[in-house]
Amino acid sequence: MNASVNSSDVKQTVKSYLLKEFLPGENPDELTDTTPLVTGGVLDSLATVKLVAFLEERYGIEFEPHEISSDYLDTLDTIADVVTTKKV
Repeated sequence: MNASVNSSDVKQTVKSYLLKEFLPGENPDELTDTTPLVTGGVLDSLATVKLVAFLEERYGIEFEPHEISSDYLDTLDTIADVVTTKKV
């Protein structure tokens, strides 16, 4: 895996994962970079933990306990920011 990751690649990867795992059959266009995932009810606590596990495995990063919250995981934009910052 490349040492650095592109924000748009992270967003596309996470979007595909979310649609497959948590939103089967949903219109992909409804899930935008700013759709509220945690605060909007798309991700519950179990889904959030699964997402974090996916991100850690996929990108070889580790989330701190305080980062497993809507402050860091509420939109594709914020998720991409966290992942790209950790991969630097």
